[in-house]
Amino acid sequence: MGTQVGPEIHGDERDALLAFLDAQRGGIRRAVLGLSDERAATTPSASALSLSGLLKHAAETEESWLATARQVMPEVQRDESDWDESFVLVGDETVAERLEYWHKVAERTETFIRGLGRLDETFPLPEAPWFPPGERASMRWLLLHLVTEMSRHAGHADIIRETLDGRTAFELVARERGEVGG
Repeated sequence: MGTQVGPEIHGDERDALLAFLDAQRGGIRRAVLGLSDERAATTPSASALSLSGLLKHAAETEESWLATARQVMPEVQRDESDWDESFVLVGDETVAERLEYWHKVAERTETFIRGLGRLDETFPLPEAPWFPPGERASMRWLLLHLVTEMSRHAGHADIIRETLDGRTAFELVARERGEVGG
């Protein structure tokens, strides 16, 4: 998949939002293309972010928001004691394993969103200092929030990957399509 979503080719609002979300996921997924786990874990900038850490964080973030919208407990629960682990691979985690996990999360997101009657349906936002007490959000807001979150991290991933080996997002798209080697 390319980095762009074609205008009006996906039908309705739901299809368009899901397509934009997947396009941004693709930017993060492609950033680790062809890298070893060790190389993907390097932090080549002043930031502590690595590509494998961004991948893990993005997958966990999507899963957490999906659980929130479904009003169930997320698979991975983070708090101050282990928040830093959401940005690094730990134990036997690998880039391939995190990609597979995210693929399953993305499928669950799509199934859930497609099963909704309307995107105006709401869910309670979690208790947090940045949300007013009792605040609710629509499924449309959820999708827009996920697109925003993934876009931000896809940009981080672009910078980190280019810093690592000079590969740009467009080169990685071509590589993913098999249009160029290496």
